[in-house]
Amino acid sequence: MLSIIKSITLHGLEGFIIDVQVDVAGGIPCCDIVGLPDVSIRESKERVRTAIKNSGYEFPSRRIIINLAPATIKKEGSAFDLPIAVAILMASGCIKMFNYEKTIFLGELSLDGNINSIKGILPMCIEAKKLGIEKIIVPKDNAKEASIVSEIQVIPVVSLNQVISYLNGQTPISPVQFNFQHINENNFNYNLDFSEVKGQKNIKRAIEVAASGGHNCMLIGSPGSGKTMMARRIPTILPNLSFDESLEVTKIHSIAGNISSDNPFIINRPFRSPHHTISKTSLVGGGKIPKPGEISLAHYGVLFLDELPEFDKSTLEVLRGPLEDGKITISRLNAVLTYPCKFMLVASMNPCPCGYYGSDKECNCSSQAIKKYIGKISGPLLDRVDIQVEVSNVKYENLNSSDEEENSEKIRKRVEEARKIQLERYQKIGIFSNSELTPKLIEKYCKLDSKCEKILEKAFEKLGLSARAYGRILKVARTIADMEKSENIQASHLLEAIQYRSLDKKYIG
Repeated sequence: MLSIIKSITLHGLEGFIIDVQVDVAGGIPCCDIVGLPDVSIRESKERVRTAIKNSGYEFPSRRIIINLAPATIKKEGSAFDLPIAVAILMASGCIKMFNYEKTIFLGELSLDGNINSIKGILPMCIEAKKLGIEKIIVPKDNAKEASIVSEIQVIPVVSLNQVISYLNGQTPISPVQFNFQHINENNFNYNLDFSEVKGQKNIKRAIEVAASGGHNCMLIGSPGSGKTMMARRIPTILPNLSFDESLEVTKIHSIAGNISSDNPFIINRPFRSPHHTISKTSLVGGGKIPKPGEISLAHYGVLFLDELPEFDKSTLEVLRGPLEDGKITISRLNAVLTYPCKFMLVASMNPCPCGYYGSDKECNCSSQAIKKYIGKISGPLLDRVDIQVEVSNVKYENLNSSDEEENSEKIRKRVEEARKIQLERYQKIGIFSNSELTPKLIEKYCKLDSKCEKILEKAFEKLGLSARAYGRILKVARTIADMEKSENIQASHLLEAIQYRSLDKKYIG
């Protein structure tokens, strides 16, 4: 007898409906799976066989052929265990035959018949809804995450026995409903705050400018100056994620298996801080079964690279394309996958190998050693860093001061106001912040009067600024003008933007 059950598989963030076709016929007993399955799916026949027996049902001692159609799409993962088991039980008469055209099954079986959670349930549900699916039967631990998708019934199950009883109409199961009000009540819950940072007003200002325009930034300072402390607090001053942004971020983290069953919806901006020994694949994504890397996990958030020169130079170079395009494309033999990666790059570094150049402590590094150290970061990568500031050590009087520092909420409100101006200005051209301005758009939106042009000309002559600094200065000046609610870039905005090119004017020249 032939039975067909529907499931779904992901290629990147794109979903494909898979027909799990099972034929149970006479002949020499065997069980074969065809249709381009990976190793984990081929192994599923043993999990399914044992789970069915331990659930109190007889596994058919007949010739069983399982086809995963269409056969041209690579299938992977353990999510096909449940649909395979249901299809076998239906073909052998243990489950009523009816039309499952609008229902899909997902879940991994354990040997005792219980159903375990799987990765990527949210993007699967989103894609299923797009493809016209009305009901999805999922592991109970995944149900809360799956129920984020509205207009689709999510049926939570804990065991194969419960699934059989439900499908035969013996045990009703209520669909899970997601509580979005709870999400709104607990929105923006960070454990860090800028009020904890003493002093460093000029650096806080530079970081606020970076957040207001979505600019990548670099903090240069000696050890203990607070670079990492401030970088970790940047997400607290970025605008709140919109629902669509939260959904997209959650989809990526779901594929990576970073979602908890208690808090399945990501509402805070991601902050990713990989170690400098990270590989290219871990950074941008990939592998035999391509998965999102750190740059995609930082989507709509912050990617913090601490001690930037310590990273392998070839690893850093792979960031150039994603920083420009906001996405990463991974090519493999059976598929080409694309993951989004619109993130704010924040990097920190010492000014020299010993770390004390320009500080109160004596630096023993030669000028050649300093240039070699800074030279580990390529010019094309620096091209994509708009703001570079030097972080000085905090003085004792600032640390011991009882003055109350400005908290993240106040800073964030100003950042949101500046972002709102940019959204309104660029709504017809498809960009969202000043950091995305192209050379052509810079000409249109960053016009200078004669006074500003003279200031910029003198800056290039006296400070030895590089050609790459030109567009960066204008974009940052445009952001500062927006923060001041100025329609045009003024001299004060331009002068401040020029101050944020530390590597150009001091180290590279």
